[in-house]
Amino acid sequence: MINEEDAFHVPEQFEDAVKKAFEPKNWNETKTNDSWTVFKVMSEMVDGFEKLARIGPCVSIFGSARTNEAAPNYRLAEEIAYLLTKKGFGIISGGGPGIMEAANKGAHFAGGKSVGLNITLPHEQRSNPFIDPDKLITFDHFYIRKVMFMKYSQGYIVLPGGFGTLDEMFEAITLIQTHKMVRFPVVLVKKSYWQGLISWVEEQLLDEGMIAEGDMRLFRLVDTAEDAVEHIDRFYQKFKIKPNF
Repeated sequence: MINEEDAFHVPEQFEDAVKKAFEPKNWNETKTNDSWTVFKVMSEMVDGFEKLARIGPCVSIFGSARTNEAAPNYRLAEEIAYLLTKKGFGIISGGGPGIMEAANKGAHFAGGKSVGLNITLPHEQRSNPFIDPDKLITFDHFYIRKVMFMKYSQGYIVLPGGFGTLDEMFEAITLIQTHKMVRFPVVLVKKSYWQGLISWVEEQLLDEGMIAEGDMRLFRLVDTAEDAVEHIDRFYQKFKIKPNF
């Protein structure tokens, strides 16, 4: 359990950035900074649209960047990507190591399209070597990156991961739930990892009326690569592939 003092602790390397963020700025400085941010966001958006619009149907695979190559989840992600690629889907990952690398590796060795949407972080995230050179995009803004995942994915495969993985998963479910995005399959892989979260969703959110019973059908929980791929494949045998927005 984190105590109150720890909750407000700012790592030393970020103290200067925090102080700078709270320094008073005049109107001209604020306007100039905001204008440049708008142009940078536009640039990232245009670059993403231009590169991703031509790749065809893809499935995004999410999971922890901390998963090493010898871990079962790494091999599971690689197998899922390989099988999906053989079904005709390209693979999109977050472009980094761990599960992201495994996803791109599976697509690469299956001879399919391997896309990486990398992100610039304080401790810079390296792109993995299995991304097609012309399909690597690096973003500064998480929200632009997330738009690209959702706009150009025909499905989400979610393997064990941390806050970033949960963020991507719940945002997709929310946009589908609120009809802001065309429904596509969201598959959570490895029941033992996700079951505690799903039980909490059922016992708290559903039982207290925070979500509807039908919302529990917006995602599928599976254990094997074959089941994950079969769910995506069966969905698109029934529903025609179309843009998400």
